[in-house]
Amino acid sequence: MKIDQFPADIQGHIVPNVRGNYFYRCLGCGGQFGIEELLYTCPSCGAVLLIEDAEWDGLKEVAGSKWRQIFDYRRMLNSPALSGIYRYHELIGSIIPVEDIIWLGEGHTSIVAANDFLNDWAGISVCFKNDGQNPSASFKDRGMASAFSYLNFLIKRRGLRDVLAICASTGDTSASAALYASHLGGKVKSAVLLPQGKVTPQQLGQPLGSGATVIEIPGVFDDCMKVVEHLSENYAVALMNSKNAWRILGQESYSYEVAQFFDYQVGHLAVVVPIGNAGNITAVMAGFLKLLDLNIIDSLPAIIGVQSEHANPVYLYYLEPEASRRHYRPVTVRPSAAQAAMIGNPVSMPRVIMLAERYRKIAGEDSVRIIEVSEQEIMDSMLTANRNGHIACTQGGECLAGIRRAIAEKKVDPKRLAILDATAHALKFADFQNKYFTGAFEPEFEVVPKNELQNAPLRVDLPESVPNPKEGALEPPRLQEFVSYASKEVAGFLGLRSIRKAGESK
Repeated sequence: MKIDQFPADIQGHIVPNVRGNYFYRCLGCGGQFGIEELLYTCPSCGAVLLIEDAEWDGLKEVAGSKWRQIFDYRRMLNSPALSGIYRYHELIGSIIPVEDIIWLGEGHTSIVAANDFLNDWAGISVCFKNDGQNPSASFKDRGMASAFSYLNFLIKRRGLRDVLAICASTGDTSASAALYASHLGGKVKSAVLLPQGKVTPQQLGQPLGSGATVIEIPGVFDDCMKVVEHLSENYAVALMNSKNAWRILGQESYSYEVAQFFDYQVGHLAVVVPIGNAGNITAVMAGFLKLLDLNIIDSLPAIIGVQSEHANPVYLYYLEPEASRRHYRPVTVRPSAAQAAMIGNPVSMPRVIMLAERYRKIAGEDSVRIIEVSEQEIMDSMLTANRNGHIACTQGGECLAGIRRAIAEKKVDPKRLAILDATAHALKFADFQNKYFTGAFEPEFEVVPKNELQNAPLRVDLPESVPNPKEGALEPPRLQEFVSYASKEVAGFLGLRSIRKAGESK
């Protein structure tokens, strides 16, 4: 649809103008710093940063109802730059000109309702938001679209040169960073650090396919992250982990999409996310708070963060009900099928603490909950979901396990509608599914396959008396002999009954 076909009072808002006065704010000392250079931690105290807009209140001059119209009309616009997360340009990166925006197809992933069986199994009505439908097959593309659009802005407008984008990853971050860097051609090179032997072959293949330099490091993600942090502090590199506050801005789009999908009525929802490095739960809370501040929504959904027993520092922190007595302590992780969540020291933890406190002041103590689940629950939930029409990854299984546990522990109202974040595509985690089906999980995962969830191919074995097509093309009579025998075997596997009467021939 063309702009001149929109209502006159909307036309001037459809293509956003450059506006705002963005700055980094330190969550430690409260310091403020310009965004002219890439910062990841506070130059004064070393704490993490958030990006804020000094001119944010200017957005309130537009009524919430008008913002809803603007976003809804933009949905009908055929503009690549505004087809993804930058549909919400004013909320995410309004200092970036539309022509500098990078869009590779990310954003606006489907929200798919569960069938009756899965709703009953969960104890609550659920939907999966399938972020595995993003271009690199994970939610990380939301943040990368923001971070690389800003890099592109710095390259084109500020003369940034010889950029090396670098990240630590459990698989999905590296795939996304490498993809977006490759789109910028020779302007940006990419390097990724992976924990040796702890990513799936599919996840390893993605950054290699995008041309990134892939370096395997002994240890786990937290060890890779320490190396990348040291590099970002001592060398001229662009850090692409969620320590990069531009990543958080892009991931806020998840909240905006959920709100728009439900016509901006979200008070009845429970939004469930895996915690991992805590960037996603940070962005989801920040996004809904922004929408409320602009009167685009009139109430907040419940937020449920989920962690595995094998990587649970946020859960342990919130076990203490009294805020003044809480003490954050990193944990040593154990192997987890939810690899993206296998992080013992989330870099965004200070952001979580600050935003959860703000969220709870508005919506009540129960509005943000942290749930712990077992590895067994994660795998059983992923397989159960995917047997019922979904494409959930292990993190999606973690979310389903989390809402199921929350219902069992009476920590969420079963009358809500749960939106579960399937952060990546199921195909990325086919190795874990195969381990479950074949009973090959290593003991440290603490996963015991259930017979009813296992699956394996059946095989037709031909006796020597039956012609075999693997030996070469069969002549018609011999081919018919093979087809008759194989069909009878397949019919037996499937419990089929012949539709011919006894004694009837073809």
